[in-house]
Amino acid sequence: MDCYTANWNPLGDSAFYRKYELYSMDWDLKEELRDCLVAAAPYGGPIALLRNPWRKEKAASVRPVLDIYSASGMPLASLLWKSGPVVSLGWSAEEELLCVQEDGAVLVYGLHGDFRRHFSMGNEVLQNRVLDARIFHTEFGSGVAILTGAHRFTLSANVGDLKLRRMPEVPGLQSAPSCWTALCQDRVAHILLAVGPDLYLLDHAACSAVTPPGLAPGVSSFLQMAVSFTYRHLALFTDTGYIWMGTASLKEKLCEFNCNIRAPPKQMVWCSRPRSKERAVVVAWERRLMVVGDAPESIQYKQLTIQVLLDRLVLRRLYPLAIQICEYLRLPEVQGVSRILAHWACYKVQQKDVSDEDVARAINQKLGDTPGVSYSDIAARAYGCGRTELAIKLLEYEPRSGEQVPLLLKMKRSKLALSKAIESGDTDLVFTVLLHLKNELNRGDFFMTLRNQPMALSLYRQFCKHQELETLKDLYNQDDNHQELGSFHIRASYAAEERIEGRVAALQTAADAFYKAKNEFAAKATEDQMRLLRLQRRLEDELGGQFLDLSLHDTVTTLILGGHNKRAEQLARDFRIPDKRLWWLKLTALADLEDWEELEKFSKSKKSPIGYLPFVEICMKQHNKYEAKKYASRVGPEQKVKALLLVGDVAQAADVAIEHRNEAELSLVLSHCTGATDGATADKIQRARAQAQKK
Repeated sequence: MDCYTANWNPLGDSAFYRKYELYSMDWDLKEELRDCLVAAAPYGGPIALLRNPWRKEKAASVRPVLDIYSASGMPLASLLWKSGPVVSLGWSAEEELLCVQEDGAVLVYGLHGDFRRHFSMGNEVLQNRVLDARIFHTEFGSGVAILTGAHRFTLSANVGDLKLRRMPEVPGLQSAPSCWTALCQDRVAHILLAVGPDLYLLDHAACSAVTPPGLAPGVSSFLQMAVSFTYRHLALFTDTGYIWMGTASLKEKLCEFNCNIRAPPKQMVWCSRPRSKERAVVVAWERRLMVVGDAPESIQYKQLTIQVLLDRLVLRRLYPLAIQICEYLRLPEVQGVSRILAHWACYKVQQKDVSDEDVARAINQKLGDTPGVSYSDIAARAYGCGRTELAIKLLEYEPRSGEQVPLLLKMKRSKLALSKAIESGDTDLVFTVLLHLKNELNRGDFFMTLRNQPMALSLYRQFCKHQELETLKDLYNQDDNHQELGSFHIRASYAAEERIEGRVAALQTAADAFYKAKNEFAAKATEDQMRLLRLQRRLEDELGGQFLDLSLHDTVTTLILGGHNKRAEQLARDFRIPDKRLWWLKLTALADLEDWEELEKFSKSKKSPIGYLPFVEICMKQHNKYEAKKYASRVGPEQKVKALLLVGDVAQAADVAIEHRNEAELSLVLSHCTGATDGATADKIQRARAQAQKK
């Protein structure tokens, strides 16, 4: 039995513990930690060390080295620091390393030392420099808080969605606070700082003095402070050697401990025992470590979710293990295997010792048509690594043209983007590429590109018709499309020109274009319009009134209405208006004027080419039966019945229909017979029908 308990050691009166190695520690530090800026990620994540930071005793020529290790000391990355002096390091919740420089720039690196991006904490920080900085975590993401040389605070609660906030000024603050930290209360980031014996809480609007309840008297300065990971608890170390522990809201004291050490500690952090609600504060000096505890936590820390665990495995490039976990847990493809394969593909494109063809083929063989995988995202990563040709090959596997085109444009492969957009049949996508090409190419190259793509050319013409008429004209000129050029100048003569001379000049250009297009009809019609415009201007000058922009027919009608019959007839001769059309125009105009005498004279001037039924119809339209009857008698036999019915002479219409022995006319007259008034006429028609049937 002794062999089973031999490696167990007593811990207090009722507990035992044993120690055994799970894995070996691989640390091989070449310099002491006191010479490094150190940042450890939560949950046993990576540890970053910036060796040889800008210490006065170090030679100016020695460049710092940024090393990243796993928690067990395995080297993950090492790079020579070539940027400015760094004030603070910290890890984001996504395990990205944030390096805060003295000038307020924040450089972001990946787990393996790959540079991701950078951002600035603002001009004020740049001007006043950074004295100190904190990386903190909230439910929104990871934040950065800055203390500037002007002793002002600036923070962003989420570096993923950067919104800078300048915190209120602390009254009378002339030097750096003795200690400070970032808090998150009620979903808002705050700054807690100590100035001598006083504590101040800064939010976005105000600076408030706060007092820890139950604090031992005699405190003249706070030397260190630490907030728990959940931001629920706070620990303060005073110059009297007391450690005060309570809620971060400073409304409740949990305990207070006199450690009998007045020197400021190097570090003070919160920790917890496994599977326990008890919380403790660990305080470290140069050669001493102290644990102060018995502060129960009301809510357990949130544990790592399966998605965060998978993210951490992916960051460490342990793709097979991550896939096995997904398959074991039967996660949906989009959340599990597909997402991991996409990460693997993004890593694969960074292997520059493998040819583009081999990488593209390997990725396609592995991914195929896996749902949830975006080849365009993988291609974007390849392009970001400087592998443009690989990105193009990967885009060939992307089934969605809408995802292909934006990246092709970004890669300056605009002509290929245009082809892909046209293949998609999405006109909006084609327009997007066309506008990009227009800004990218010179005018000649742009037009040549369009000539090789008929669909794109057609769409661009439609766009130009509404937005860029001059460009449309240039397109027609380049294509020697004289027919469309003529039509363009016709529209331009009315849309753009107000002066008669300019309009006539535009029409002349249109006529010339139509002649070049061998469209003589259009050319002659355009020349006639030019003549009409000149004549209309002359009529306005001589007669007054409005003639410009009237049609030829309306011009004739206007002259007749104005009593200028001879001018109207001369205009009709000049423009070869057919007699029938002229008679209709004059008939209508005189009836509108109700000039019945002139109308009668006109009807007798010569034989009407349109007959006399129109005279009857026009007169009846003007409700003048008297005048209509004058013309009903002159209507020819084939339209006599209709004319008589129009003037209301049903009996005479019946006589004519019976005389013509026309069944259709008889039926028409019969349909106009109403009541007792026309009873005799109806009987007469019926008798005529009966006699016709006997014969």
